[in-house]
Amino acid sequence: MSRKTLLALALASSVLAAPAMAEGVATNFSLTTNYKFRGQDQTDNKPAVQGGFDYSLGGFYVGNWNSSISFANGIEMDVYGGYKGEVAGLGYDVGVLQYVYPGLSDANTTEIYGGLSYGAFAFKYSHTVSDEYFAVPDSRNTGYFALSANVPVIDKLTLNAALGYTLWASDAAPPDYYDYKLGATYDLGSGFSLGGHVVGANKKNFYGDINKARFILTLTKAM
Repeated sequence: MSRKTLLALALASSVLAAPAMAEGVATNFSLTTNYKFRGQDQTDNKPAVQGGFDYSLGGFYVGNWNSSISFANGIEMDVYGGYKGEVAGLGYDVGVLQYVYPGLSDANTTEIYGGLSYGAFAFKYSHTVSDEYFAVPDSRNTGYFALSANVPVIDKLTLNAALGYTLWASDAAPPDYYDYKLGATYDLGSGFSLGGHVVGANKKNFYGDINKARFILTLTKAM
């Protein structure tokens, strides 16, 4: 399996950061025109079905999130847990996340993460503690940095922007790269929202079309 193919595996899961969760169970279900993770295509630029749940109690939380993908028997499953809170308006979030690929166990990856948020802005760092980062050899300690902003502009409309950077731990790994997301989300009411975003990454000369900028529409139902 080539490094480019292995890197296509590195795109799995929504960003688990910042907003505080109400105590109890919250679920979500999405239909999206393409699934990108850290700027890279996971579904060959085709639609995906996604969904999961969170359970929170007193700042502690556990959850599961899943998506259809175009490899590993067609499914990615993420399991995570952590603790989040707020001090003097500054939010914090620490936890561990396991990416699971039932059809390709070599790609299973474990990260620990920590995040800070203030108002509309958030920063998060994820650090690989498994031996490999999405099946890339000798890639333990690979890091991912993420900055994001979600700014309300008018009633029910929020602008979304994010910038990420993948820092490989091994000199033998593919090149470091950044990814980006820019767009808006509209609250349709009754738990429904519609998002439209341009998502992509640099270093397309190495990674190929999986890093190409795409316009992605996502319909989400939160319960």
